Order: sequence, then structure tokens, then C-alpha cells
Amino acid sequence: MDPRSARDVLRLVAESFSGFGEAGTGVSDPLGWPGYPEKQRELDMPESVLCGQGRVRGIDCALIAFDFRYFGGSLGSRTGDLLVRAFDEAVRRRLPVVSLVASGGSRMQEGMLALLQMQRIAGAAARLRAAELPHVTVLRDPVAGGAWASLASSADVVFAVPDATVCFAGARVRGGSDDTEAFTSNGKLALGQVHRLVELEEVGATLAALLPLLKPTSAEAPDVPDALGHADLPESGAEAVRRARAAERPRADAYLDDYFDNRLPLSSADPGMLCGFGSRHGNAIAYAAQAGTANSPAGFRAAARLVRLADRLRLPILTLVDTPGAAHDAQAERDGIGPAIAELFTAVADASVPITTLVIGEGGSGGALALTSHTRVWITPDAYFSVIAPESANAILKREPAELGATIDQLRLRPQDLLELGVVHGIAQRSGA
Repeated sequence: MDPRSARDVLRLVAESFSGFGEAGTGVSDPLGWPGYPEKQRELDMPESVLCGQGRVRGIDCALIAFDFRYFGGSLGSRTGDLLVRAFDEAVRRRLPVVSLVASGGSRMQEGMLALLQMQRIAGAAARLRAAELPHVTVLRDPVAGGAWASLASSADVVFAVPDATVCFAGARVRGGSDDTEAFTSNGKLALGQVHRLVELEEVGATLAALLPLLKPTSAEAPDVPDALGHADLPESGAEAVRRARAAERPRADAYLDDYFDNRLPLSSADPGMLCGFGSRHGNAIAYAAQAGTANSPAGFRAAARLVRLADRLRLPILTLVDTPGAAHDAQAERDGIGPAIAELFTAVADASVPITTLVIGEGGSGGALALTSHTRVWITPDAYFSVIAPESANAILKREPAELGATIDQLRLRPQDLLELGVVHGIAQRSGA
């Protein structure tokens, strides 16, 4: 198997494939480039992409596969024709798009006519989004230039093979760099620009796990997860805070594993923000869950992207709240923590699909509220929700440390207090309780 070959990769990923139509016979030479027509005739393929309808583990989809052997999988004017047609056929046939990309960028021999294909691809991808259909891309090796900055980066879910070159400017353009990791799929994963690393041999199975979770099966709000910790309510505010901060308290991973029959996590570049898609009783649900740490701007942006994608695909959303508050150090400020939180507030406010929220631990200030539903909020007996961390509230009020307990009680942050105040709509119970 040649990983550069479109046909070989399609055989590996899909059990069937039928093309939408080839690029036609003859050569394309809009600039009269010396030797370009002759080189095209030497290659035993019509263009740098194959596009058609295929089946991946029994799931129908529109498949786009780049062939790196044809001018480095570059984008030319005929490439653009084929890609636009593939997206439009996907809309007409109501199919998700899967693109298997290996490309060096725009084709030099076609100049600006090649570069303009980025606009055409963006337009075709926008029509797919408007039709509420998903685009999943798989970055092979390499992916650079126009293919990365238009087709691949605009996908809803981005997979990549490990250690692939993924960058906007190739080495010949950018020159040397000490930070080689930044130009790899592994580096892009750490930055949140890739959602998951997948070996090429595992792509078919991973797509088969993901694609059903991107198709809405119910318009109903997700049901409330069971509480996994204490069944009784805390007697004091201080006890509520102690429970929420206890190391042994069940965390987001435990709740997600208990709730979903199966799920596919996606990296968010913030280990404290867990994002992905799951299935519960046959219903596809998107989720964003805080894992008990102070979330970074990257984490809030990942959650906002997840909410917007779920809303566009008409998928209901489950959110789990558990954070002492947003990160507030100098790096968080430089990275735009305020705008990132605002982006998540806006995404939740704009969402027209139902969102169910369960507060499972610390509900610290705006960093917690940003992930919270406006209409369906529950809390476990092991959790609290507060305008700010109690210690910070005590400091703002210029009170002595000995007065912290009184401040906590005055904040009325216990689950039963929040229910009485109308902040939450119910207190989750343990299964069988």
C-alpha cells in the first residue's frame, strides 16, 4: 500500500467507492507553463484528487482522497472543480464529507488561478455547513499551504496521522526553525488544531465510530445523569465546599463513562475541558465537561466550537460543570481568557438545540457559568455554585480569615440553597436512591 496514492488509501478506508466523475481528458495549462502539459501526460492519473460516494464500515459518505504523486497533491483549477462538485453532490445526496488530505498546497504552474481555488473550496464547504452536514478530514502526510488553510482546517472534526507534516508554509518557503514540533500533526494536537491522532490503518474504524454520532437521532434534551457521590445534602456551606473539593469525589470521566453507552473523545488542548460525542440509549449527544481544573482560553474556545457544531448538526448537548474558576494568570490574559469565556457564553446563548447541565463539583464564577444551560440546570449533592471562590469573596469583602465560614453561608451556595433561589432546577439523585 502506497500512502501517497489516493486509490490505495481509499481501498484501506472504504469497502466501496464510486466516483462522481473524473477531471476529463487532456491537459490543463492556463498559463502556458513550459513542460507542464508534458508532465501531466506522463502521470497515469487525471488529477490530484479522487471524489465520489463510498461506504465506510457500512456508512455512506462523500469521499475525497488526494493523490500526492500528482504534483504533490496540489490544488489546481481542475482540482477545485472536482472538490466543489464533491461538496455539492454531498449536499444533494445528504451525505457527510470525509476528506483524506495529502497536499503540498497550491500548484505553482497555474499561479493565481490555483490560489483562487481556496475561495471556491471555502464556498463549497459553507454550503455543506448550511445544509447541516458534517465534514471530517484526515490529515495524511504532508498537508500544507492552501489545502491546510482552506479544505482541511475548515472541517468540523480534524484527525491526523501521527508525526505528519502539517503547516501553512512548507520548509522551502519558511526556511529553518528551531520549533519543528509546531509544524507537525503532534504539535497541532497540542495546540487544539487537531482533534485526534489516528494511524492510517485505524482511520476506517475511527470514522465508523464517529460518523453515527454526528447524525441527530432525537430532538429531546439529554436526561440528567445520576449523581455518583453522596446521596444526602450538606448541612453547611463549608461542608458543601469541602465535598466539592474532596480528592475522592467522582470526576467528569466517571460521569461520562457512566452516562454514555459509547463515546468518542476529541482533544481540546486543555485537559480540563473534555469534549466529544457519545451515544445514550441510541441517541447521539454532544458533550463538554470540565474536569475540575481552572480552564484555559483554549479550553473555553474548544467548548464553544463543540456547542456551535452540535447546534448546526441539530445534536442535543450535555455539559458537566466542575471548575474552581477560569485561569487568571498572565499567560491566560495574554491568550485572551475574557474573550474566550465570552465566546462560550455566546455559543450557549445562541444554541437552539436543548442543553442539559449538571454541576458535579466546584461551580466557580463565570468560568463555570459559561458552560451552563439557560433552561435546564441540575446539581449533585457533592457540588456548589458561587459568584466566586469563597476565599476570594472573603478577600473582596475585606473580611478576616476567621470569617470565611460565615461568608460561605451568606453566599448560599449549597445545592438546596441554589434550588430555593431558582439558580438550579433540580438536585440529581443517585441511581436507585
